[in-house]
Amino acid sequence: MSDVVTFGELMLRLTPPGRQRFTQAAHFDITLGGAEANVAVLIAQLGGSAEFVTRLPAHDLAQRAVNELRGLGVATAHILRGGERMGVYFLEQGASQRPGKVIYDRAHSAIAEAQPGDFDWDAIFAGARWFHFSGITPALSAAAAALTAEACAAARRRGLTVSFDLNYRAKLWTREQAGAALVPLMPHVDLCVTSAEEARTVFGLDCSDEPADAAAKLRDRFGFKTVALTQRAGALACSTGWGAMLFADGTAHFSRRHEIEIIDRVGAGDCFTGALIFALLRGDAPAPAIEFATAASALKHTIPGDHALLTLAEVEALAAGTGGSRVQR
Repeated sequence: MSDVVTFGELMLRLTPPGRQRFTQAAHFDITLGGAEANVAVLIAQLGGSAEFVTRLPAHDLAQRAVNELRGLGVATAHILRGGERMGVYFLEQGASQRPGKVIYDRAHSAIAEAQPGDFDWDAIFAGARWFHFSGITPALSAAAAALTAEACAAARRRGLTVSFDLNYRAKLWTREQAGAALVPLMPHVDLCVTSAEEARTVFGLDCSDEPADAAAKLRDRFGFKTVALTQRAGALACSTGWGAMLFADGTAHFSRRHEIEIIDRVGAGDCFTGALIFALLRGDAPAPAIEFATAASALKHTIPGDHALLTLAEVEALAAGTGGSRVQR
């Protein structure tokens, strides 16, 4: 049994090579990704135990996806097989002043057509300590939203800690639809990961860009025990400033700020969440936990693909301020 269970969609990602545009690409590189799967991969890479739950078709491409997760140390015993297709997304990497672009092709995917009652949550959560989901999964379909609510209720019933990454995707639903579906799930949530901008957009939160203000208002409205807010700054697609804050027991704990030259920013937020879960589960206090999570996500920006392929030693070195650009010999 795994300590952490995550639930969501696993997708094929198709990316033009060499930062080409969609309109000039002759072929695409294939990788795999999905917010909750990325969280599970990072936890497993750090030495934690994580299981990813989803529904996938019974064909070879889906099997390739399952094989990759297993190879990265993620448990897959409760992945259901059924449906006709995997979700797909196309990513055009940005450069300098040109932003990246995403095209989704995920309608009627296997997980979007799964129904409440398909998953045995009591069996899935047996022995688990933590459940994680994001705002992407309820956006896939009304059935997926009902499944997410079912999972949250089961996790709460069994006494698991529940974390939630807002992860608002305007191409999947409107902010009004997101708020209507997500607000009823918030009483189940212990740890909320978001940004001040997302909180205003989806929850209509009257808050400033000051992280402590946003976190306190989220706590007051929904009763979250802990709130983590990421902070990104920069006008270019190829570089960013990156930091975060963890609000716990009424105190705001800020990480250092990392200045990053970006190789691939997709999955950096998922890496942050996975590293934060890992740190909190092993008993880190809030200040070192947020430093650890921010360091992991800073490193993810340098790795192609959705998955953060990192070692615990690499993350701990950067979190302690001893990592850097020198070649390791």
